[in-house]
Amino acid sequence: MLVNVLLYEIGTSQEGIHTIEILEKTVVLMFEEKDDAERYAGLLEAQDFPKPTVELIERDEVEKFCSESGYEAKIVEKGFIPKTDHDRVLISPPLDNLDVTNWIDEDNKNKVNDEQSESELNKETLDNIKKRLENLL
Repeated sequence: MLVNVLLYEIGTSQEGIHTIEILEKTVVLMFEEKDDAERYAGLLEAQDFPKPTVELIERDEVEKFCSESGYEAKIVEKGFIPKTDHDRVLISPPLDNLDVTNWIDEDNKNKVNDEQSESELNKETLDNIKKRLENLL
């Protein structure tokens, strides 16, 4: 099954997938409907967050990527209605976002350098997913 995900800076060394924090877990949203993903991307942009690109990716591949990265994959089904406060962030981004232009401070530089190799592995995984999808077309 194909799902819609939100990606940033596709094809660059800074390529990434949109995540949110829910109950101390990093969550990747997978939207069943493209319209829902595009609406969410528009809401992010309205909050002065960089607007992501909506991309179709195989659900199994996203879930595998999340599992390998220590993230949680969460599907936003067609017609989803939130039942809890935490569910609301699945249809509308939280009001507070990380400042992506200046999120590295001096105290965390070493930690970030250690995580860069993990980030590079995540990028390779995303690249593999994209190549497989391109081969399907």
